[in-house]
Amino acid sequence: MFLEAQHIEKQFGRFCALDDVSIGVREGVIFGLLGPNGAGKTTLIRIVNRITKQDKGTVLFNGHTMTDEDMMQIGYLPEERGLYKKMKVGEQALYLAQLKGLSRRDAEKKLRECFEKFEIIDWWYRPVEQLSKGMQQKVQFIVTVLHRPRLLIFDEPFSGFDPVNANLLKNEILSLRSQGATIILSTHNMASVEELCDDIALINKSKVVLSGSVSQIRRSYSRNRFEVVTQAAGSPLSLPAEYVIQSHKTSDGEETFRIALPEGCSANSLLSAVIPQRQIVSVSELLPSMNDIFVETVKEGGVQ
Repeated sequence: MFLEAQHIEKQFGRFCALDDVSIGVREGVIFGLLGPNGAGKTTLIRIVNRITKQDKGTVLFNGHTMTDEDMMQIGYLPEERGLYKKMKVGEQALYLAQLKGLSRRDAEKKLRECFEKFEIIDWWYRPVEQLSKGMQQKVQFIVTVLHRPRLLIFDEPFSGFDPVNANLLKNEILSLRSQGATIILSTHNMASVEELCDDIALINKSKVVLSGSVSQIRRSYSRNRFEVVTQAAGSPLSLPAEYVIQSHKTSDGEETFRIALPEGCSANSLLSAVIPQRQIVSVSELLPSMNDIFVETVKEGGVQ
């Protein structure tokens, strides 16, 4: 694993923020760190960033115990705004970029290119306090990724963005992964998890209650439900009694059926029942969304 948090525990007074939490992040993937408010996500992120010290456990980076030197290979975008309000945008971005080891010349060249791309170059000489929440987030995103760190950690990166800018940010995150970056994404936006994340860990009440690849998790929560689209016919579709048609609609010469199969029955069984009666247009398995899985797991207090 590229990054591992092993048996992390953290207590704040009588409050247990993390209880024997372990995660493993593969190199070159987007890893979703999920959970309801107060679950312990940000505490774990701050421990990985060496902002907060764990009471017990170890963080390994690229096979060794993480050190202060490793921090130069990490870019961290916190949920909280961390810009100096009276400082000019360009001046502040240059300062932050140089803290990450870039020369002033290289930093300014790269920053101006990024500011053009994100359509905020006109704000270079303006004070930060004149920027909207979303524009401040753009600036922080740019300075987080500018030095091309190997590990990027984004805590609620889409907060404050309209759909157009959120999509711009999603594309940038995917581009960073394609360039070899490993990314930890903490978000409440489950649609973004499905679009972006390869693997996830769900933390609830200070513990990891679900982890694995997004595709495998969605399949493990499947309920043997299928959507079948057929050419419309004059007679009703007749299926075995144990096959439950949950919904049915007709449009443009086609009929769409959502069907729940009993345990042990497969899509092949369903097709065998439908083919003699209808011309099939398409068949697809209905997998639960990550939002449905999130709600179900948290509500039930799931187990890992």
